[in-house]
Formats: sequence, C-alpha cells, structure tokens
Amino acid sequence: MSETDDKSEVKDYLDHDQYWIRRKVLKLFGGSFHVYDSKDNLVLFSSQKAFKLKEDIRVFSDESMNEERLTIKARSIIDFGAAYDVVDSSTGEKLGAFRRKGFKSMLKDSWEMLDNDDQLIARLEEKSGCLALFARFAAPGLVPQTYQLEVDGQLAVTYVQRFNPFIFKLNVRLEQGSGEILDPRMALAAGILLTVIEGRQQ
Repeated sequence: MSETDDKSEVKDYLDHDQYWIRRKVLKLFGGSFHVYDSKDNLVLFSSQKAFKLKEDIRVFSDESMNEERLTIKARSIIDFGAAYDVVDSSTGEKLGAFRRKGFKSMLKDSWEMLDNDDQLIARLEEKSGCLALFARFAAPGLVPQTYQLEVDGQLAVTYVQRFNPFIFKLNVRLEQGSGEILDPRMALAAGILLTVIEGRQQ
C-alpha cells in the first residue's frame, strides 16, 4: 500500500456529514460506544475501563482496536469543569480542546472549544434551556436533548439525542459549509464527549 493510499484509508471515517453514536446506559463496569455513519457502517469504536480517576478516551477504527484514531484526555482528575485535549493518534497532532463550563452545566450543558493556545473558538451548548431544566429535575433520562456547536456565531454541528431509556444514542449532523470553519475530527470529538460525559447523567 502506498503512502497516499494509507492516508486516504486513515481519513475515510471523516468523509461523512452525518453520524450516530451508540452507548449502553445500564452498564455497571466500564462501557463502550460505537460511531456509525448514516448507512450504519461502523467507523469508530471505544471501550472504556471502569473506575478511572482521569478520563482517557481512546478511539479506534473498529472493535479489533488495532488502529487508534483519536485520543481525548482530561487534564485533571476532577472533571467538574475539566478541559479535555483532543489528539489525532495517527499523526500525534493536537487538534484543540474542549472545556466544560462546570457551574453553568448544572442547569444547561455548556462547553467551550479551544484552539492549541487555549483560545476560545467555538461554543457547544444545549439548544433549549427550559428543556434542559425539565430533563434534569422533572424527567431525568427521559427527555431527548439537542446540542449545537457554533463557530463565531455560525451553526456548524447539531447533536440530537434519540429517546431510549436503555441505550444513549446521539445523531451528529455537520451543517452545510461546516468543513470550512471546523475540523470534522473536533466535531466527532464533541459528540463523543457528550456521549461519554453527559451521557452518564442519563
């Protein structure tokens, strides 16, 4: 296989504008999630160990876990407002980071997307504050949530949770033109963080 072919194979999981992520909710020890394209083809997979003090998410091309694609790692043990660095595992390139707005997320999930110098470049938030409050206090785990990632006020990605009390499912839709303002690897990393971190609230 030529170097060009190898690079094409590594990048093919990014050649989509719609994905969905699946994670089992009722799992006592550890957990795993699958990322599929719009045709239900598996494009990414991760299996997590239980009782980790510091989040370290390793994302692979499939369930064999032979080819690592992304690493999402917390900078600190306490994740209440923690920052998570995102690295392309195939190149070692740091793509940026996501920082959870701890106190603000108690009422409405809110994240900041940072560049390599920790400068704010985008925001990821729940779409409806009223639904967020209802989901937390009146019907936890029963109200599907919608999140939006905006770059300079422009909608880049929409994340829509599917209602299912046993399996956390999240649709990921990259809006038209998002590739011009956002690295698709960061778009997927945001969906993975929502699945892993916010999904635990379900």
